[in-house]
Amino acid sequence: MFRLPAILTLAIAAPALVATAPEGDLVKVQGHLQSVSSMTAGFTQTDRNNRVLTGTMTLKRPGKIRFQYQKGVPQLIIADGTSLYFIDYQVRQVERWPIGNSPLAVLLNPKRDITKFAKLMPTRSPNVVSVEVYDPRHPEYGRITMIFQRNDAAPGGLMLQGWVALDSQNNRTTIQLSNQKFNAAISDGTFRWNDPRRTGANRP
Repeated sequence: MFRLPAILTLAIAAPALVATAPEGDLVKVQGHLQSVSSMTAGFTQTDRNNRVLTGTMTLKRPGKIRFQYQKGVPQLIIADGTSLYFIDYQVRQVERWPIGNSPLAVLLNPKRDITKFAKLMPTRSPNVVSVEVYDPRHPEYGRITMIFQRNDAAPGGLMLQGWVALDSQNNRTTIQLSNQKFNAAISDGTFRWNDPRRTGANRP
């Protein structure tokens, strides 16, 4: 079965949520995504076993993203504009998928109209907007629920706070972002990587 690393897979809203976002918020989310050409942020990843990893996320639209894990974690997730890669330098293994087959496509494709296949989810606060994106034609790709905080200083008035992931085996992973910065110049070289299958290749 097609399966992506948990950091990239489905997101669902937490239970017991009470506030309902206005329908216009879906349009605001679309506006936010279209107004972001690049983004950098720190991320904290917590898996179902409460294992916590940190790192830096760098995004450049269209089609490029890099999850650089903390020192000592020999893994890298990167999209180079065409394909999405999961690289494990410890076992010298590379997995590849078309970007369009990843839930992250919603973040990487500025032309994608999420209002056609996304829905607002209830939240605990009117200042929080939660949007679930899911393609029913390809359930194996998973879902992604993005969590935004209302912020007038952020693009479109929304600040992406992260997402919650759940894979096909119901393994839950939480991604939290910090120190978000938008629309700075980012070199395409940021999205190059060393192939561990080649002799002498260095880790990221």
